[in-house]
Amino acid sequence: MNILKAAALAAAISLGSLGATVAQAANIVETAASVGTFKTLLAAAKAAGLAEALSTTDNITVFAPTDAAFAALPAGTVEDLLKPENKDKLVAILTMHVLPRVLMSNQLLSKPFHVKTLNPGERLTISAKSSGVTVSGSNTAKVVQADVKADNGVIHVIDTVLLP
Repeated sequence: MNILKAAALAAAISLGSLGATVAQAANIVETAASVGTFKTLLAAAKAAGLAEALSTTDNITVFAPTDAAFAALPAGTVEDLLKPENKDKLVAILTMHVLPRVLMSNQLLSKPFHVKTLNPGERLTISAKSSGVTVSGSNTAKVVQADVKADNGVIHVIDTVLLP
């Protein structure tokens, strides 16, 4: 009888642990929300109509500006961008932060290289140096945390909002 109880207990434990490993990882939006420092980015993505695409598009890289990065923009900029009449401008800014492929930090080249963004008119230059990784468009952001994995891509946290 003790052997049967032990076998049943072992089966229950293995089924319980199997259930835990089957759980899916969070998508880009869920991952960003769980970090807690991307409230402005997520509000902007929602206002631009991009939150769903960031949740469901596979194999993307997001250079995600923190709330502090948005706060560093000139006063009133974020509020202005969130207005419905500025949706196209907001979309242009946000899509500049997204690559149509996964780019992990271990894939960085030793010399600066250019990547296409989801904003058709914009490319970013990525530079990896001993002082850290930077991402540049018309301005430059420093990667402050790399390789935050999500089930549909990766987030690299940046300290500045990239502007077209």
